[in-house]
Amino acid sequence: MTDTPDQYGVAGHPVAHSWSPFIHGIFAKETGQSMVYRLYDFTPEEFRERVVEFFQGGGRGLNVTLPHKVAAVEVANELTPRAARAQAVNTLALQGDGRLLGDNTDGAGLVRDLCDNFNVVITRRRILIIGAGGATRGVIAPLMALEPLELIIANRTAEKARTLAGDFQDLGPVSGVGFAYVPGGTFDVIINATSASLSGEVPDIPVGVIGEDTVCYDMAYGKADTAFIQWAVQQGCSHALQGWGMLVEQAAESFRVWRGVRPPTGPVLAALKERAARV
Repeated sequence: MTDTPDQYGVAGHPVAHSWSPFIHGIFAKETGQSMVYRLYDFTPEEFRERVVEFFQGGGRGLNVTLPHKVAAVEVANELTPRAARAQAVNTLALQGDGRLLGDNTDGAGLVRDLCDNFNVVITRRRILIIGAGGATRGVIAPLMALEPLELIIANRTAEKARTLAGDFQDLGPVSGVGFAYVPGGTFDVIINATSASLSGEVPDIPVGVIGEDTVCYDMAYGKADTAFIQWAVQQGCSHALQGWGMLVEQAAESFRVWRGVRPPTGPVLAALKERAARV
């Protein structure tokens, strides 16, 4: 008799576009883990109930994506320090005592992709993050640990950006503004943490924030350039990057939380880009 594979998945709304099952399937093969990984489309209204059902039914772990990262904080019984700092959760893991641990691997994934895969420097640089949702919450502390010159959060609703910035004031020069009030001058790194690219929209931030050496990074990804990447290139950006690497790196960190081993990411990233190009 064969053992039943452990159950994992990703919960979001929508979630059909997710590459996570492909990624974790390769991770499982690389590390010899017996597990299956599925997509779970949960609406915000049913999120909590469906997550509880998943774990009561034998599930071992869930990734959490838009729009549930903040709601997942309330589902977890305890939080890792980085999830508590972010007040956003992208990884839920069932513990031996039946409690749910909430973690956030987004920041670790972003920093590893920017700094290790692309050799982007954050220290003493001007950073602009577009969006003030759960995705931004997860990456501010890891970015501030690298001691940027300043980090500006720009959001359509200025008050939301200011409130979020206030939660991280103790880490250094973090501030929040509305799109129209982004400080003048070019930024060294601009990160799009909104879901606008998924619907073909570009946040209404002022022209002039992109210079010759600005790195523009979209947390979203697609087989073609996202709307944000297209906009960045039109503004003269020569270093426009999609979030494929962050997707893989944060997934590897989640895998480590669940299975106790961190799989290599290079082969998965190569396979992911090759497959995406064929779709």
